[in-house]
Amino acid sequence: MRADLLTEPVDGLDELLAAVAAFDQVLVTGLLRPHPAQAAGLAGLADAVAGSPLAARVAEAAEKAAAGAAGEEHFVALAAARTALLGAAHDALTARAAESVGRTVGPAPAFTPGEPQAANLSAAARSWLCELGRAGWQGIDHELISGAAQIVSAMLPDPGLRRLAVLLDGFAAELAACCPGATLELVPLRRWADLWSRALLLTQSGATGPAPTGRATGRLLPLGVDLQEHATAAQAQVHAVFEPADGSPSRLVRASVAVPKPDTVVGAGVWQLLRPHLSLLAALGDGRSMEITELPITDDGDLIWSDAQARAGEPADPFATARVALSAAELPATAPLDRHPARIAVPLLLEGYAAVADGDAVAFTLAGTGAAPAEGWGRIAVDTDRIPSAGPLTPAAVAASSACIGLLRWDAGEFTVQPLAVETTVRKKTVAVHSGAWAGGTTDKLGAKGEKAATEAVAVLRERAGRLLRK
Repeated sequence: MRADLLTEPVDGLDELLAAVAAFDQVLVTGLLRPHPAQAAGLAGLADAVAGSPLAARVAEAAEKAAAGAAGEEHFVALAAARTALLGAAHDALTARAAESVGRTVGPAPAFTPGEPQAANLSAAARSWLCELGRAGWQGIDHELISGAAQIVSAMLPDPGLRRLAVLLDGFAAELAACCPGATLELVPLRRWADLWSRALLLTQSGATGPAPTGRATGRLLPLGVDLQEHATAAQAQVHAVFEPADGSPSRLVRASVAVPKPDTVVGAGVWQLLRPHLSLLAALGDGRSMEITELPITDDGDLIWSDAQARAGEPADPFATARVALSAAELPATAPLDRHPARIAVPLLLEGYAAVADGDAVAFTLAGTGAAPAEGWGRIAVDTDRIPSAGPLTPAAVAASSACIGLLRWDAGEFTVQPLAVETTVRKKTVAVHSGAWAGGTTDKLGAKGEKAATEAVAVLRERAGRLLRK
């Protein structure tokens, strides 16, 4: 790995992010009565896309918004400009990450417009989002936020609008928890602007195209699982190398499952909710490959999972897969609307490093980069905050490791590694510790305790729900 490439500046990235940050600041006080500083932020966004096909529309939108006269089409143009800039940042950073790990990125998938959406519901959602833009984050109140509830309820039964409905529902709930906006001491500028911009673009007819674009038949070699938890939901995303049966080049793919969950189910108990929907989790926990047949797959590497089209295969150690097959696997390109630096997650294998720990903070110093570690070259931070509590992997295990399978990410202005599994020495033996080791079930004392607690919690909730239904 060329870790030194990850610390070299990317041409134009700082200026691009500065333009995005200036626009995000504009949304704090809103565009109902813009101030001179907001006009400058709008002009900076227009200047940043001046050489693109968006130039004329965004320049007009910036001028209208600065005068407090922006219509819905102008808000959409501003959201498109912001999204395009972050998409460009994504592409540049992905190219740098791919170069550092010596891998190629697949061709960009062509965008196929989806079916026309219900125009009235999309227009209602767009109108609500524009009102948010005018009010700004400091101007939100419960009356404004409650306007999303009826729109979401009408959208949810329509599969073509469900993606937008779920986004609006979560966004509105997050804003409602922070009302009134005038009392906010800290505003999550980037996050709320991301959600606002994405939702606005999804209100455009045909914005969400059909996802499955092909069929996959061959062998799936799991590398690790990225588990994400929320108080009321959980998602597991398995990263794997796919070897097609027809002998075509291998590629990196993902398989995901998301489920609602009670807030009382935490830790290892989360696997109980996820496991029935994705047999790949059991294969990962058992250290096995999977044979898949005609499984739908998108151009950007997401498998649309069906247990009926998959069966457990031969034993497959993730570290053996990483050492033998990972370097030859092609990175999938990212779908147009999903291009964002937060989406960068490049699987990689690191070996021969020195781990440096400071409390739970861990960094790897890599050899062979041609620069002295003391100068900061060859050093990459480890994002231990992303290690889930639902597995045996811990910051201490990472700090004592000699090899790591992880995801190369970009966050807060730097590349970091999210560990999925490590090799460490226990009693003079090399032992692999995986974050998803309990995904298929476990006899580990801590994991079994978490599973038992989750079983009891779910049983109680089911009994209470049945009692309410009977009444």
